[in-house]
Amino acid sequence: MQVDVLNKAGQATGRKVELPEEIFGIEPNDHVIYLAVKQYLAAKRQGTHKVKTRAEVKGASRKLHRQKGTGGSRKGNIRNPLYKGGGTVFGPKPHGYDFKLNRKVKDLAKMSALAYKAKENAIVVVEDFELDAPKTREFQAVLSNINAAGKKTLFVLPEYNDNLYLSFRNLPAVTGMLLADINTYDLVNSDVLVLTESAAKVFTEEEVAA
Repeated sequence: MQVDVLNKAGQATGRKVELPEEIFGIEPNDHVIYLAVKQYLAAKRQGTHKVKTRAEVKGASRKLHRQKGTGGSRKGNIRNPLYKGGGTVFGPKPHGYDFKLNRKVKDLAKMSALAYKAKENAIVVVEDFELDAPKTREFQAVLSNINAAGKKTLFVLPEYNDNLYLSFRNLPAVTGMLLADINTYDLVNSDVLVLTESAAKVFTEEEVAA
């Protein structure tokens, strides 16, 4: 599929970028998208939940009273889970929630998310541009010109640019990342995908190399 390259003013430059059909034109697979998003969110969980067992709570270890002859039930120590302040039985322990997902499945999920963006005409290619200094207002103006303002935007660069990063990091609706770091969750979680011209051309170069 061909996408027009826009300048900072939102006008067509006359150049087009060919995005390979093998990536952006496939039939999306909803299930692998679900698996990739589930793995991403699971990996973000800290898993630091913890409660104390009867071996860890405060309290003497002496038997509360003798076993027989009191007329009451037999009791161990005060740390028994049945008593207030006692330990917890089968409570949560620190552990990770991440799970393995095959590389081919993750790649298919990313391609499916990109295909959805292509079907929704939610891909914008803007020419490479620089900012002399970090200017959030200037970056916001660029987004307005390409009709991305007010939308959850995923802004993708081929390599790190300090001034651009410092310009969009304070915009709550904008997520910026390198092309090598894009993931299914951020693609699905955005309304519009903005690629710089250099980033968009990488897809074509990789397709030719393959």
